[in-house]
Amino acid sequence: MNAFSFYNPVKLIFGKGQLEKVKTELPQYGKRVLVVYGGGSIKKNGLYDEVMETLKEADLDVFELSGVEPNPRISTARRGIEICKKEKIDSILAVGGGSVIDCAKLISNGAKYDGDAWDLVTRKATPEAGLPFGTVLTLAATGSEMNAGSVITNEETQEKYGWGSPYTFPKFSILDPTYTLTVPADQTVYGIVDMMSHIFEQYFHNATNTPVQDRMCEGVLKAIIETAPKLVNDLESYEHRETILFAGTMGLNNFLQMGYNGDWGTHNVEHAVSAVYDIPHAGGLAILFPQWMRHNLKVNPERFAQMAVRVFDVDPEGKTAEETGNEGIDRLREFWSSIGAPEQLKDYDIDDSKVDLITEKAMARGEFGNFAKLKSEDVKEILVASL
Repeated sequence: MNAFSFYNPVKLIFGKGQLEKVKTELPQYGKRVLVVYGGGSIKKNGLYDEVMETLKEADLDVFELSGVEPNPRISTARRGIEICKKEKIDSILAVGGGSVIDCAKLISNGAKYDGDAWDLVTRKATPEAGLPFGTVLTLAATGSEMNAGSVITNEETQEKYGWGSPYTFPKFSILDPTYTLTVPADQTVYGIVDMMSHIFEQYFHNATNTPVQDRMCEGVLKAIIETAPKLVNDLESYEHRETILFAGTMGLNNFLQMGYNGDWGTHNVEHAVSAVYDIPHAGGLAILFPQWMRHNLKVNPERFAQMAVRVFDVDPEGKTAEETGNEGIDRLREFWSSIGAPEQLKDYDIDDSKVDLITEKAMARGEFGNFAKLKSEDVKEILVASL
């Protein structure tokens, strides 16, 4: 493995009835808090009222930013930053899924920056500070509750980029599986695909001697694969929600990526797709990732064969590493399809008319990918195969 330093300062608060911890966590940063949330699901399921009552009991002055999109937009973050500066906000509480948290991260850093927040996303400027923020997670998917990453879309320029800083780690994250019980089937499936994709991005790397990391990745993937069909068939199972919620956090808090850099090429391609078409991020990943795997199978067939055998129980007897790896990719595709994930871009009414535009967006920062370097022609081939 490669030399590495590991740092994760997030205080993870997991389990039933943990919202009360907000009363001790937030007040230490001041009295004025901005609550950031999405399209209103937390009002329908009662969490909004519960959060507001808890903040009232903590004697905090509450301001609100609602309407964060599934692909959070720079315009929404700008509104939040304006509130923070105008109202002299002391801290932020993100209540929702990864999109809400990603938006809160930019609001946090943007509130301490004099220029336009898009500069931080495009790396024209480097964050030097951020407002402290916590999260109350309502969707198992992105792992944003325990990492420094954020993805933001500029709807005007059709750009979507990942970014982060030392100031985008939450101070604390509250994960109560109860708050995920009302997540509908399609969003549950998207979350499962997303967390699995995060692990695959990390699993495909070029470092050597990573048996511990490999087994950790494989173990979390196996737990997800065993639990996901049960959850899809019993959406109100606390036990299954608990397993999937924890898996999503472990999938991208960097515990699985010590000692190497993952690939992240598929995410870059998908960001370009959803920047142009505004489709669900995980829906795009479900379509693109198997095609990325097939495109890059020959880069390291043994790596794909290992995944096939250890994660999908493929019998390698009498098969080449490439044949075994291909069967593993088939089983991944079959598994995602079996729980209701999309298979082709045409499932979102996407045809070949904007393949060149998507490719151009994906290549905006040059060649990318750590396990397999993708050039323009590679991106186009993956996109065409995904149609």
